[in-house]
Formats: sequence, structure tokens, C-alpha cells
Amino acid sequence: MSFVVSEPAGTITVTPPALAGLVIQAAESVDGVQVRRGRRRLDVDVPLGEASVRLELTARYGLVLPEAAREVQQRVADALAAGLPLTSGGLAIRVAEPDDLLIAPRQTVA
Repeated sequence: MSFVVSEPAGTITVTPPALAGLVIQAAESVDGVQVRRGRRRLDVDVPLGEASVRLELTARYGLVLPEAAREVQQRVADALAAGLPLTSGGLAIRVAEPDDLLIAPRQTVA
């Protein structure tokens, strides 16, 4: 569902892909964090001007997950508030898996 902003100067329609792109860009601005790709990894709902966001992340190995999740929440909320007349109704974050490519290989001891 599109989000429509009506102002005296005109109307702007923000499409779901544009909202998703804004959320992804904000979330991935946190070092070591990526939004998981694929269906149902990101959900943005905007009933009555209150944004509700659910997203799944991958995180670099060694990243402190609670701190990273809080930073993602803050950056997404800030991005939504700065770009659109929205309040943050809720932001659910699930860290799905560490990024396998960044896990240090096991070392064998001879």
C-alpha cells in the first residue's frame, strides 16, 4: 500500500519499494549489518501515518548484536521521521544469522 502525503503545495505518493529502500539504506548504514534479501525479510506498514517495520538482518561475526540492533532501530526511525511525516509505531528486528563470509576460519593445532 502506498503512503500519500498531502500538503497545501501538492500531494506526494511514496510507493512501497521507495519506503523499503529508505529502511534498507538506513539499516545498512550500521557497520557490519545487512538486511536479508528475499521474500518476507522486510515489511513496512504505514497505517494512519505510523510506521511499523519488521526486518531480518545478518550481522558480521563479532558484532555486539544488542548494540547493533539498537543502532538500526534508531537510524531507521530517524530516516522515516526525517523524510516523511511519520512516527515510529514499532520496529521489530530479527538477527537471522551471522554473515558466514566474515567468520574467521578455524585454526588447527598440530
